[in-house]
Amino acid sequence: MAVHSGVKGKLIGVIGDEDTCVGFLLGGIGEINKSRQPNFMVVDKNSSVSEIEDCFKNFVKRGDIDIILINQNIAEMIRHAIDNHLVPIPAVLEIPSKDHPYDPTKDSILRRAKGMFNVEDYR
Repeated sequence: MAVHSGVKGKLIGVIGDEDTCVGFLLGGIGEINKSRQPNFMVVDKNSSVSEIEDCFKNFVKRGDIDIILINQNIAEMIRHAIDNHLVPIPAVLEIPSKDHPYDPTKDSILRRAKGMFNVEDYR
């Protein structure tokens, strides 16, 4: 018998192309909060950089989102906002898209994490 603690789960936010968002929505992550704000943004050729950045900043401010997944090619468009996000939660994870493979050299969070460790620490 499972015991429900009454603690509400946190959400994953997604900022991505249509295929990425549809995939995650089919996986069950879609949610619309009381203010009618979804936890995802489909970015297409008509999406402006300011719209993407506003969505990212709104996701960061929302207390119900603990992880933000963003296609790396879209993250490149708002790199300054991602680089300025220094708190661990919500965690920002850059993911590949169908048309753009993942490039670890562009991932600001990975670069930051690598800077925390020294190769000499593991010898």
